[in-house]
Amino acid sequence: MPNIKPVSDLRNYNEVLKDISVGEPVFLTKNGRGRYAIVDMAEYEKTRAVIKLMSELAKGERSGNENGWIDIEDVEKELGISNG
Repeated sequence: MPNIKPVSDLRNYNEVLKDISVGEPVFLTKNGRGRYAIVDMAEYEKTRAVIKLMSELAKGERSGNENGWIDIEDVEKELGISNG
């Protein structure tokens, strides 16, 4: 269940911070609407890494669709590895 608190709870920020853990952000509301999320630094870094990876994969897919794909045998040959 999400941990939701009003932004005014930040007046006692130590109480808010103790409720944060990896995978368990605290969501802050302002005027009854979701406004902010406080996440553990490890979770933040993981999320950034996933976004960057997904962006790079999307670029690779666009490149493959625009310029054509390379067979796995050609990739292995280019990298100098043998499969078997």
